[in-house]
Amino acid sequence: MKVLVLGGTGFVGFPAAQALVRKGYTVYSLARSEVNERTLAAEEIIPISGAVSSDAWIPLIATLDRSAAALRPPGSPPLSYIYTSGTWVHGDSRTTTVTDTTPIVTPPKLVAWRPAIEQLVVSSTVLNGIGAAEGRVSWPGTPGGRYALVHADDLAELYVLCAEKASVVGGKIFDGANSVTESVDDLLEKLVRVSGAKGPCEYREPADPFEEAITTTTLLRPYLANALLGWTPKKQGFVDGLEVYYAAWQASL
Repeated sequence: MKVLVLGGTGFVGFPAAQALVRKGYTVYSLARSEVNERTLAAEEIIPISGAVSSDAWIPLIATLDRSAAALRPPGSPPLSYIYTSGTWVHGDSRTTTVTDTTPIVTPPKLVAWRPAIEQLVVSSTVLNGIGAAEGRVSWPGTPGGRYALVHADDLAELYVLCAEKASVVGGKIFDGANSVTESVDDLLEKLVRVSGAKGPCEYREPADPFEEAITTTTLLRPYLANALLGWTPKKQGFVDGLEVYYAAWQASL
């Protein structure tokens, strides 16, 4: 199967593209620089020079295994399109548990546009649409928050499963997250210890829409990906694995 990953050099797209290659698929991805082209090629991902806003990738659509009706002969299967949104759309709630099927009613301003796009994708008739002070740890928000998190490698595995089962799960929206949320207080406290920063950690008022959105607490219990695809995250949680994850981040600098 041929797959095109838009944003295949990004934090989510790159491990997803790698996972698809490991499954034996022919994977293409956009690259906006020669450095990115070499990075993709080294992972057996076929680079396409250009940005999403360019026409560089449009001719490829007609050659994919599942393609849009306008670019394929009649009777061809519809294009399978996996769109990435984010659990922030569930909004802030420290008292109510939400799941994959909970209606979206109070998303933060920064991502308030996403639910409408999600519905365009999953309701399309031509797509199988499938819808994370200097020297001190300072963080926007207030104590008591919790984050719904997932490791990029686990998320990549979910992308592979969605691609393989697209004709079955088209029109579904999955919450790709760990089954247990994690305490922001615990995360920041451990970050102080692991990084060697001056403690204790400090909370402050959000300074912009992004910082306002990142204060969102979502008590999330995803279940559709496991029930329909058998997907279960395998990586260690963020707080428990922070020593390893922090060292990996430092090595990448």
